[in-house]
Amino acid sequence: MISYQIYKLIHFFGIFSTLVALAAICLHVIRGGTIGDNPMRKPLSALHGAGLFLALLGGFGMLARLGASPASGWVIAKLVIWLFLGASLTLVYRREGSARPMLFLLPVLAVLAAYFALYKPF
Repeated sequence: MISYQIYKLIHFFGIFSTLVALAAICLHVIRGGTIGDNPMRKPLSALHGAGLFLALLGGFGMLARLGASPASGWVIAKLVIWLFLGASLTLVYRREGSARPMLFLLPVLAVLAAYFALYKPF
């Protein structure tokens, strides 16, 4: 049986991996790069996908250990942020001018998700 602390480490590792991959892709696009000329496209996409999976795995593992309901408002809010982070990889490549705001939005979303997890406002 996996402990709450291990699930938390998995969750954090997933979050950090996702944010690092997105930040690297944002910087590539800001410097004028495209999806076709990114030599790190496949490794960064894999890191992004694996990070999203680990964040979800760790998050639901912690929920199970806490005995919390996945239908709680704060959990749904975190899932909406998770879905946005998942879609943001495509958004950055396809919407011109979205990389720079996304680079500044990433830490805001991370803090917002942490706020929901710590204070469980709804």
